[in-house]
Amino acid sequence: MFEIGNSLREARLRQGLEISRVEAETKIRGKYLRALEDEQFEVLPGDTYVKGFLRTYADYLGLDGQLYLDEFNSRFAAAEEISFAQSTAPKKRQRRRVESNVVVVALAAIVAVTVLVVVGLSGLGSDSGDETPPAGTTPGQTTNDAGTQTTTRGETGGSQAQSRRARLVLTATRGDSFVQVRSGGVNGKLLWEGTLEEGQTQRFLKSKRLWLDLDDPANLNAVLNGRRVRNFPTEPAVVLVTSSGVRTLSTG
Repeated sequence: MFEIGNSLREARLRQGLEISRVEAETKIRGKYLRALEDEQFEVLPGDTYVKGFLRTYADYLGLDGQLYLDEFNSRFAAAEEISFAQSTAPKKRQRRRVESNVVVVALAAIVAVTVLVVVGLSGLGSDSGDETPPAGTTPGQTTNDAGTQTTTRGETGGSQAQSRRARLVLTATRGDSFVQVRSGGVNGKLLWEGTLEEGQTQRFLKSKRLWLDLDDPANLNAVLNGRRVRNFPTEPAVVLVTSSGVRTLSTG
């Protein structure tokens, strides 16, 4: 076992190479080269990119690219498999507990209905049985003193669900900016990738979480759920956007 990031950095420094030169000759963006040296693999857009860039960078430095790829697979791929195996077992036990809870609730409901039927039968003939809802109303509605009807259920469900979406609008107002946007996270569905030229706008309205890779965010105006984003980064960055705000994951 060896430290992937430190060995890459040491090999580059021994050869007197700057990140900018390596970026130009390998076509791998500088932010991803730094992420490999810092072992911040989550910054890259997915395991496929990590493995490809890792092999290319190691070979460029005169190292054994396959050796570095094997080391990454043994340390990180194995860890992901163990995590997945641990996460599936509790879910099975949880499903069994949920099924047991459903049976208990069903039995309790049967008992409650039986009690209500007995009470209802014993109360036949009382004055309360003659009461009827006001004319023109339906269950789920009430009539106020002015005689207008007000719905008591289901008024705000749709608007609340919609408000949880991260409705993001990006506009290039001060120059061009490269933008990559994915739904959910770094491994999510690619929604848009390209250079947003000055004067152009892109809208992302249907996701609860957005993962953004930005080259020149200082050239962008960002509006989230109708409000201007004040803490939007001004240098190359990877950010996570939710309905509650924008969080910078990495910069540089």
